[in-house]
Amino acid sequence: MNTGIRTEMNSPTSRPVERVVIATRRSRLALWQAEHVKQRLEALYPRLSVELLPMSTRGDELLEVRLDKAGGKGLFVKELETALEDGRADLAVHSMKDVPVEMPPGFMLAAITVREDPRDALVSSRYAAISDLPAGAVVGTSSLRRAAQIAERYPALQIRTLRGNLDTRLAKLDRGEYDAVVLAAAGLKRLGLGARIRSLLAVEDSLPAAGQGALGIECRADRPALAALLEPLVDPGSSICVRAERAVNRALGGNCSVPLGAYAELDGARLRVRALVASPDGRRIARAEREGDAGDPEGVGNEVAALLRAQGAAEILADLVAGE
Repeated sequence: MNTGIRTEMNSPTSRPVERVVIATRRSRLALWQAEHVKQRLEALYPRLSVELLPMSTRGDELLEVRLDKAGGKGLFVKELETALEDGRADLAVHSMKDVPVEMPPGFMLAAITVREDPRDALVSSRYAAISDLPAGAVVGTSSLRRAAQIAERYPALQIRTLRGNLDTRLAKLDRGEYDAVVLAAAGLKRLGLGARIRSLLAVEDSLPAAGQGALGIECRADRPALAALLEPLVDPGSSICVRAERAVNRALGGNCSVPLGAYAELDGARLRVRALVASPDGRRIARAEREGDAGDPEGVGNEVAALLRAQGAAEILADLVAGE
């Protein structure tokens, strides 16, 4: 039987892996994700003790500030990484779409798990599809990427910033502050709220964020036995797709101030990657796609990024920087 008792012989922190502490944000969705990983590890290693360390991050606290203005996606992971660094936790579980494309020195993504539905979803008590919303209807979203694509296709709609955890966003919708909200389908489904989805937005209409729907497990790079413990949780197909998507983002310097979508699909040994860069108002959008060898996901992602630049992404990005 696999016990999970592995020794980190070559690590500065050499010790048997008998107990694992998982750092997680306190939101209901984040706790679900961490508990999911905890249960997977306990099933794999019955003698392994697994605990959760719920934490509040700056991203959770700055609810009245648009995320790109507050400091970007790193706000959701920095405190968790600090807990890894000082030894309070061994692992951190993240939504991959919240993980900056450049990992800090000394940290690694040890596993990307099976991906949930990566699409965006419309939630509304009055309208079944985004095309049903009348002119002037108020749509809430926390994502510049979603806002830009909605604005391009439905310029008569009002798009307003929507921050907070999933329950907070749904509560604002239910109070009538918005006619509809657009959220990640994965989070709704994971929390058993799939019935609230009125319709799923086709990838062609709302290209997902890089890594959307996938979970990533982070640990320190000097914990090889811990990384080995996580190997059974790695989903090869999801990992290939997310690596390609993040390569697009990385090549374009993507962050929360850039409305950028990237979506990869695996078909045997072939990988199809689609991506876009948009101005926040949706008036300019560069789109590109490429099919290539699944054995080189970063290479395919980089090719798509180059095509986006040829389609005008560089000018859109330059204007975004100039306007900050």
